[in-house]
Parts: sequence; structure tokens; C-alpha cells
Amino acid sequence: MTHKVSIWRAAQLLGLSRGILQQQVRDGTLVLEDGWVSTETLQRLYPNAQLEASGMLERVTQIRDEAFGKRVRERLLPSQEVLAQRLFTQSQELADLRRHVQRYHALVIELQQQIRQQSQCSSDAVQWQELEQVASQGLAKVLATESVGMLEVMDDMLKIMTAQVTVRPSGHEFSVEGHANLLQAGLHAGLKLNYGCGNGSCGMCKVRVIEGAVAPTQHADYVLSEAEKAQGYTLMCCHTAASSTLTLELLEAHGPQDIAQQLIVTTVRAVTELAPHTWLLHLQTPRTHRLRFLAGQSVQLGAAVPGVGDVSGVYALASCPCDDRNLLFFITRNPADAFTTALFERQLHHGSSLTVTGPDGEFVLAEGHRPLVFAACDEGFGAIKSLIEYALSLDASPSLSLFWLATRSDGHFYSNQCRAWSEALDPFEFELVTHPDAALGAWQIAQAMRADLFDIDCDFYLCGPAIFVQTLHDELRASGVAAAQIFAQVI
Repeated sequence: MTHKVSIWRAAQLLGLSRGILQQQVRDGTLVLEDGWVSTETLQRLYPNAQLEASGMLERVTQIRDEAFGKRVRERLLPSQEVLAQRLFTQSQELADLRRHVQRYHALVIELQQQIRQQSQCSSDAVQWQELEQVASQGLAKVLATESVGMLEVMDDMLKIMTAQVTVRPSGHEFSVEGHANLLQAGLHAGLKLNYGCGNGSCGMCKVRVIEGAVAPTQHADYVLSEAEKAQGYTLMCCHTAASSTLTLELLEAHGPQDIAQQLIVTTVRAVTELAPHTWLLHLQTPRTHRLRFLAGQSVQLGAAVPGVGDVSGVYALASCPCDDRNLLFFITRNPADAFTTALFERQLHHGSSLTVTGPDGEFVLAEGHRPLVFAACDEGFGAIKSLIEYALSLDASPSLSLFWLATRSDGHFYSNQCRAWSEALDPFEFELVTHPDAALGAWQIAQAMRADLFDIDCDFYLCGPAIFVQTLHDELRASGVAAAQIFAQVI
């Protein structure tokens, strides 16, 4: 029996980006059957695929070797109740398949008997005997035990360890691992979900279960009506997937216009010096009031400083929306800015209260499967970092490239993170450029892009001062890049 999986699952099994497989679908290398791909096709295309490199086989081995470790139980394995329910679901599927095969078996046996009777009454007995032999051979072939490949074994293991969730009507997919609830898993996968408190109080993450089963993970104060319960509605923040597959109906944000303005009082968790003129500001929201935003957007930060008064400023979020409680900002020293002055003079420190108002901005990632090219100048890397982390969570692009221009000696204040991405992720590469003139540095980056990437259909994201963005934009347009593939943010 042919084993079929979705593109999403195929990418997981092979350790590839979904964007790479989608590109193969578009060019005809990989053929889908009703949206599914057979493991036979995958093994034919990737005969030397190293499952160990995908991380899935390593994860199974780790769970086997450390099955009783608390960290493994909590982070890699669902609760015992959820595991038992997923196993029960698979046993039901197996029982259904057995009944299906038994019905076909009985049908073929009955057919054989009728053929035998017809052969006894017919003058042309030879043809009837040949027909009976075809039926017998066909039945034996169907009932024969087929060899099972490693991809099929891994897929069955993943069905128990991780649940696959499909979202309607968008068709997006994500996996639920460990003790994560549906909301946490969806956000980590880069979905633009609607939610509020995250603890079962507001009801904003309400969704309808179309197929599959869910299990509660925590108590919810929000009470669903009887009509909502009858229609299958549940709260994502308080439930996880109890079946190996789950289909949910929900509305996702399509862009910044779908993200409501918020006002949140946050706490400074840390202020870290990255370079003499650039510090990392780490804010944390209350558990019951998290910031919903899109990667690449900005917010206004405000604080009341004793002896100074109210100070504020608009800064790009340098963190991924998948972690909505921990907000990161790269703050550059600016003597003309009262907020940065208060920060660098340590009037804002661990434990201080800051208000966050927003989010704002249209500099967000467009949907698609093209390779992504990012270009940043100095602290413009903040918004770019948010976009890169979000793109990595989506796992939808065949490759990601970063060009980072520094106009001062300490401008590459987060280069270690770039190296970590490059070492851990095959589809990520970066180039650090230093030039005191932003315009000439942008021209230099454009030449590097043209040499390496001009023949590839890419989406370009530019962030930095006006002269940097304009110069690079003009160079890309002159090289033939379509305007619709260039996204820019001036800081």
C-alpha cells in the first residue's frame, strides 16, 4: 500500500525547507497526487537522504535513550493522556483498514466461487480458470507483506510524538510538540493567529475543530456557549491536539491592518551592552497581556523618568512574534533623543516599567516561496532580525541571504547571531560589509547581490537610513528586479 504524506510532512522527514519542495513541484520534478506525495517518490528523488541530518531520527533516539528524563518528558513528549489518546486514534485507523481489507478479501473469495461455478457450466472452461487464477494471484499480492521504508517508520513515529494541524481556509500547517498548546505551536510556526490573554480568559483564540480531537491543557475562565460547544469550538490557548491529525477552522491576519493597536505596561528584564553605542533592551509583558504584532513592525516605548519627566521613542521590534512576551530592541545612543539618553545613563534599568504602544508599520514579510534577501544598515538590523526569525519559523523559503552594512566600527553588534544561523542552517548565508558612507556601502552590496543572486527570482527587504535604502532600491531596479519584489523601511 502506497504511503502518502503532505509537503509539510515530507519536508520534516527529509530535513528540507518546504520552499525547496514547493519549487520542485512548480518545475515538475516532484509530482503531487491530490496534494499528497508518496514516500516512494521521495525516496526516488532523495535516495541518499540522511535522516539523521533532518533531526527527526536524532529526536526519536534521544527520546528512547532519555525516556524518563524530566526535560524530555516536558519538552519533547506530550502528556501521558495525550499520548494514550493518539495511540488509541492510530489503533482505530488500523482497525478500520483491517475491516476494509477483510471486506475486499470476502468479495474476492465470493468472486472466485462464482467463477468456479461458471467454469463448471461453461464450454470454455479454460478462460474461466485463467480468470480465477488472476483473481487468486491478485488477492495474494494484496495480502502479501510489503517492505516498509524508513520514511514510513518515521512518519508513524511522528504521528504519535507530534500532531499535524491543518488550518482552514488558509491551508497552513503546523506541528504540536511536547506540552505545547495549539496557540503556542501555531505562533512558533509563524501563523498570524488571533489571540489576547493567552490563558483562557478572553476567548479571542476561539477556533472550530473540523476534524480530529483536542485535549485540555489548563483551566479556562472563558465559558463557551452550548451552541459553540455543539459546533466544535474550543480555545487554542487551553487545548492541545489529542489526535495525530487535526483540522481547525480559524481566521488569520492577512496584514498589519488586521492587528489591533495595544497599550501594554511591560517590565525591563535586562539591558545588555552589545557595543559601546548599541544596547539590547529586553522587555517582558504580563502573562495575561501579550503583544500581538507582525515581524518587522515597530512600537512606541514610553517611560516616566524621575527628574526628567516622560520620555518616549519609536523603535523596531528585534524579536519574533512567536515569542510574544519577550520583546527585544536594539537601542543606539543618540544625544538628541531623551529616551536613549535615559537608557544609556541607566535611569531605565532592570525592573523599570515601560509602556508599549502599537504595533505600527507595513514592513512585513509577504507570503510566498521565493528566496529571501535581506539588507540592513547599522541598527536597521533590528527589523531585519525579526523578519529573518519569522521566515525561519515559517520554513517556506528555499534560502535566506543577509547583507549587513556597518558605517561605524561597532556596527556589526550582533554578528555572532549571524554566524550561529549560518552554521546551524544550510539555507542561510550572510555577508558583513563595512563602509563609512551609507550610499557607497549600499552600492557595494548591490554589486555583491548582482554577482550572487541576480539570476534568481528573489524578494528583497531593505532597512536603514534613507540614502542607504534609496541607493540600494535604485540599483536593484536598474538590474531588472520588479518593484513588487522590493520592500523597504527607512529608519
